[in-house]
Amino acid sequence: MEMLWFYIAVILAISDEAHSQIFWKLFFDFYVLLAGMIQKIVGSNIRMWMVHEVLEAIFHFILLSLLFLSLEIGLLAAIIHLVIDLYHEVAGLEMTWLQHRALHFTVESLFFIMFLGI
Repeated sequence: MEMLWFYIAVILAISDEAHSQIFWKLFFDFYVLLAGMIQKIVGSNIRMWMVHEVLEAIFHFILLSLLFLSLEIGLLAAIIHLVIDLYHEVAGLEMTWLQHRALHFTVESLFFIMFLGI
């Protein structure tokens, strides 16, 4: 296991920031149009938000799978990140950027420590 859990958590945090920078700043206009199309298709804002979170998880899956050359790590990282995002939104947690990053890093680190320790 060594430090693999740490590298996965750090890369996942970087991936999350990269996703934010790429889609919310670089491709903002496209992302707004895509959100409008998805909202028309699914018919509700909650479903649209869930589609957004799943698309973000797919982004993390692809990036981590390529970086670690492991579909298993990519899939697990995407799933745990998705679960954390869904939980803190549904629970209505109001967090600063640093608190949000700390929540993700802590839970993702603990998850991979447990998973890789088996």
